[in-house]
Amino acid sequence: MSQKTFYISTAIAYTNAGPHLGHALEFTQADAIARYKRMMGFKTHFLTGTDEHGIKNYNTAKKNAEDTLTFVHKNATLFKDLKSILSISYDDFIQTTDQKRHWPAAQKMWSKLEGQGDIYSKGYEGLYCEGCEMFLKETDLVDGNCAIHKKPPVLSKETNYFFRLSKYSEKIVSLIESGQLKLIPEARQHEFLNLAKEGLHDVSFSRPKETLPWGIPVPSDPSHVMYVWCDALTNYVSALDYANEGVLFKNFWPADVHLIGKDIVRFHAGIWIGMLLSAKLPLPESILIHGFVTHNGEKMSKTLGNVVDPVGVAQEYGSDALRYYLLKEIPMGNDGDFNDQLFVERYNSDLANNLGNLLNRVHTLVSRNGITDFKFSDHHEAFIEVVASTWDAYRKSMDDYQLSEAIQQVWKLVDFANKSMEDLKPWSLVKEDPEVGKAILSNLLELLRHLSLLTYPFIPESARKMRVQLGLDPDSFTAGKRAEWGAFHDWLKLGQSEIIFPRIEV
Repeated sequence: MSQKTFYISTAIAYTNAGPHLGHALEFTQADAIARYKRMMGFKTHFLTGTDEHGIKNYNTAKKNAEDTLTFVHKNATLFKDLKSILSISYDDFIQTTDQKRHWPAAQKMWSKLEGQGDIYSKGYEGLYCEGCEMFLKETDLVDGNCAIHKKPPVLSKETNYFFRLSKYSEKIVSLIESGQLKLIPEARQHEFLNLAKEGLHDVSFSRPKETLPWGIPVPSDPSHVMYVWCDALTNYVSALDYANEGVLFKNFWPADVHLIGKDIVRFHAGIWIGMLLSAKLPLPESILIHGFVTHNGEKMSKTLGNVVDPVGVAQEYGSDALRYYLLKEIPMGNDGDFNDQLFVERYNSDLANNLGNLLNRVHTLVSRNGITDFKFSDHHEAFIEVVASTWDAYRKSMDDYQLSEAIQQVWKLVDFANKSMEDLKPWSLVKEDPEVGKAILSNLLELLRHLSLLTYPFIPESARKMRVQLGLDPDSFTAGKRAEWGAFHDWLKLGQSEIIFPRIEV
């Protein structure tokens, strides 16, 4: 039987600035899902990247008196660096300025749409929002401003190529209502369907080169460059070698999950799906939508001086501290808040006190009492039952992409282990009844082994450190039989003890 595959992507980040907390949220959510799928035996491909064309990048570089390519590549490096800073395990990073991989795929996509009669040229006058990089209708505006960027759009008049999205409007609605294409969570699906049922409009697909000399040339008309949609959205297949329909494309397309922010749902559920229908390509299974992040209850802005730098937080407190907070405190699909006080409380309580201290206490008792022949088959019934039920609930939550719920299930197991320590008092048992004491400590070690697997998608660096201390392979995170009780019955010795979560002193 061939190995099951799983393909997940993030939205590609715009390179007019560096990463913010919303990027950190999206990256860590996608990474947790990818790590879980790998752990469950899926051959997984995790893609991210950067959107490097468009008028915002061109104008920002010009404003900074920089060469545009140099400017966007400088910012792209900041996003690439998140791999090490936030422990992101992406398999590929696509850049839309990549003329070898991305441009041929984008031009192939354009030609496919054109071949279906879905690209046409017309003069157009409309309200253009540079932030959204799209023309807006009057009904999109709030008090004359773009609802997202809070600025008035500019009246623009030019001849563009358009994509006939309206042709696919009813089909897209049908696909979503039938469940063939899932938008998660359901509330976001309802929002998009309300929009789509009014009828999706044709979209501007190019800009004259004289207006924007920065982009991928339209293959049938080099006097135009591709506008953001056929360029940026095609990244999901260009990185898989769609241009040549190579091995990656054959193995991983269609995507299982596109993970995106709530502000770009209409582009992914509307324009991208319309493009795929026109090009006669299989559709992704689901579009997973996350919310926005505030700081101490306020929208982040440079003017207010309350912008949280995810890089700075990760470097000061560790990547796992930031990952844990974002994944636990912001349920998938919801808006969330980065609260400074709660961040410290969660770290000290959940990570340092509950998990870190548990590992330290068990390790110390086993080491001090010279226990080397572990017994997993005595006094283990309650342990087996709670670990099995945790795995069941955990798998369901993770398969439904409910990461916060999965973390809550794992920490119930952490609480069970700590309560077992207090109730059974193994520090006394090893002296009063050595065989029973040895069995209880063995069971607690085995429970910690399970915790090293269960926590891996969320706090991968700490999970590795746990396994080192438990005397296990720090790079072997495969569930399967290892999720069963007593799978490592031949434990010989523990690794060296280490405080993996030093308390944050306020």
